[in-house]
Amino acid sequence: MAYTDKLRVVYGDYTLGVHGEGFDYIFSYAQGGLESIVKNGYEWLYRCPKPTFWRALTDNDRGSKFHIKSGSWLSADMFIDCKGIQVIMDGKEQNPYAPDNNSYGGDVYADEIIVKYTYETITTPATTVLVSYSVDASGKIRVDVHYNGVQGLPEFPVFGMRFIMPTLADKYLYKGLSGETYPDRKAGAQEGVYEIGDLSLTQYLVPQECGMRMDTEWLEITRHTALDNSRTDSSSQTLRIEKNDEKFAFSCLPYTASEIENALHHEELPPARRTVLCIYGAVRGVGGIDSWGTDVEEDYRISAETDKDYSFTIC
Repeated sequence: MAYTDKLRVVYGDYTLGVHGEGFDYIFSYAQGGLESIVKNGYEWLYRCPKPTFWRALTDNDRGSKFHIKSGSWLSADMFIDCKGIQVIMDGKEQNPYAPDNNSYGGDVYADEIIVKYTYETITTPATTVLVSYSVDASGKIRVDVHYNGVQGLPEFPVFGMRFIMPTLADKYLYKGLSGETYPDRKAGAQEGVYEIGDLSLTQYLVPQECGMRMDTEWLEITRHTALDNSRTDSSSQTLRIEKNDEKFAFSCLPYTASEIENALHHEELPPARRTVLCIYGAVRGVGGIDSWGTDVEEDYRISAETDKDYSFTIC
């Protein structure tokens, strides 16, 4: 069988390497997540992707005291514990840790690798999120995310996955709804293919939630810069995200929600040097009925007491 027809799998003490024609992925046991996505020699990850539960507050959120009712999700967004890791190779569960991993040589080949991470939140009560990465021989990564609902938890701001990239993106292209949209702010949007070249925040007086794109079929992020000073090829590189069954929402900004939350003025934000891509399975509405405290309408809230599932593919 030719090398390009199979995945080459490398079992390390702290990582699992998955390699193929034009791609190299590293799954970390120590960091509890997908540590590296390299395509055509170009790195796409600065931090391990983790579940995300928080979007920056809006003026209406503050007026309705949503942060007082659901502020525990900000802590859960910043700190989460990886409780378990499973590695499945061609349908058979493996023990990736020493001494069992020492039985593998450097030439282990597979048709499919699945790596599952189970995370536990620091909320009270606690709950778990299962993130499953399935890699096939073409290099596509299917990401399946399952949240276990628990009675007594407050409403979500959002539920999704956060990917932090090493440098600021040049632009992104997507097929979905035009403009900035939210579940209760999308009736006037039009479906189409749109290119965004400015990743800066919307210039509200106080930095706050912005940049959401709903009902997305696919997304392409383009970057050309890297942290690798030895890199001589400065050509643009593109990472594509595709829906599986249901369309997804996303935001692509230079800052995390907590960084935006921490700034009262735009000049207090750090330099824009990273790309923070969040792929969401659920998004709370923004309200704004009167801006003085009326809560988001019931249809646009997200219960944390029920299970949530969503899926997308990294190409």
